[in-house]
Amino acid sequence: MTKQSHTPGAGRWTAGTLTYTSAGIGILFFWLLWGDFAWSMKDRAVTSVATLMVKSFGVSDFMFGLLILSFPNFTNAVLGPLVSYFSDRHRGRFGRRIPFLAFTVPFIVTGMLGLAFTPLLGEMLHNAAEADTLSRHTASLIVFGVFWIMFDFGNTLASSIFTALVNDVVPTSLLGRFFGLFRGISLAAGVIFNYFLLGRAESHSMWIFLGLALLYAFGFTLLLFKVKEGEYPPAERALPCTPRNILFIFRDYFRECFALPYYRWVLFAIPVAGLANIPFNAYSIFHAKSLHVSMDSLGKYFAYTYIISFVLSYFLGVLADRFHPIRMGILSTALYGVVAFTGCFFITDQLSFAIVFILHGVLAGCFGTLTASFGPRLFPRMLFAQFNSAMWILQSLSWVIVTPVIGKILDLIGHQYHYTLFAGGIFSIFGVLILLKVHREFLKLGGDANYKAPDITA
Repeated sequence: MTKQSHTPGAGRWTAGTLTYTSAGIGILFFWLLWGDFAWSMKDRAVTSVATLMVKSFGVSDFMFGLLILSFPNFTNAVLGPLVSYFSDRHRGRFGRRIPFLAFTVPFIVTGMLGLAFTPLLGEMLHNAAEADTLSRHTASLIVFGVFWIMFDFGNTLASSIFTALVNDVVPTSLLGRFFGLFRGISLAAGVIFNYFLLGRAESHSMWIFLGLALLYAFGFTLLLFKVKEGEYPPAERALPCTPRNILFIFRDYFRECFALPYYRWVLFAIPVAGLANIPFNAYSIFHAKSLHVSMDSLGKYFAYTYIISFVLSYFLGVLADRFHPIRMGILSTALYGVVAFTGCFFITDQLSFAIVFILHGVLAGCFGTLTASFGPRLFPRMLFAQFNSAMWILQSLSWVIVTPVIGKILDLIGHQYHYTLFAGGIFSIFGVLILLKVHREFLKLGGDANYKAPDITA
């Protein structure tokens, strides 16, 4: 394991072979957070604008859940293991993370540019085809699907590696605080989008997508030039990526990640606990519309949520460093469960929706911030990307299953969206139970003072 620490009394921090002064930490944080702003604007805006766009094509809740939510998570389950396997074992001039992140930028930017012109291209495709064989909505949906797949391909690969880059260059003793700042930048991006742009998403989608594409192309690329990786110990050589070797790569990947019972509990904990906020979150826009909440008002609710969470973010990072993300995950999941069960029966009008929506957003955000350093604190460092992607695979597969199932249930029960909160409450109970199990095993392995990630070869 590569040791990462703060050198007491010397004002220096280390991350593998990297050594930072206080000024160096400040510069590192600045460039990572600048790139995170471009990343977060993409994450906060693209799915919301795409949701409204694809709904305008007349798709059902089930098809929406399949295309917008389940498909990206399915690709994550397929591509995540491959890119993390090769990234962990790559040794090159520019590091083991940055080359893979640079590869994804053209796909993400081109995907967003294509989404910007989807209505126009869909109209052109409809006019070029026989009117009775290809409707305007179907033509637009085809164009949307092509560029959505391109965007999702790049975004899936980048999502598997971005956190691994942070884990490699940020000292362990600062991870909680850094992820708190990371979360703060993400929330600031959320405030900007939801307060100023969500109300215009249906009428100005082209300009929003164009702006996001330009910001990402410039902002994230600048991060890749400014952040430098250190030297890594020699690693097992990766198998060549050939069709014949794919099965062997997946075999080694899953054997290493899931062979030890302890890691199985760790890998399942966050995906299960994180499911608590997914049902309400996935269908909150439609819930709002069913109560005649305008998109402008919903954008304001998002913004209030993000402002509160922004104020809390750094302090939550301090709490994660002080008390450990496992304990903070247990607390935040339990609190969310209380709000979810209560909110299911509390929402009756726009005001009650606003109250529950803001509480939901703040507590879901607290969970995300408090557990952001969960993987970096528990996974083997040299195979971090691999283990982190395994955790995201489980989360993705759970979303692939849960979101369309919830959508189908909503179709069957007449779109009574308040029941998404009841489902979230059930998931929170299971999340707390699994996190308690992880905490017991964590204490057996040395706890806060002496924890060492178990050797997967033992």
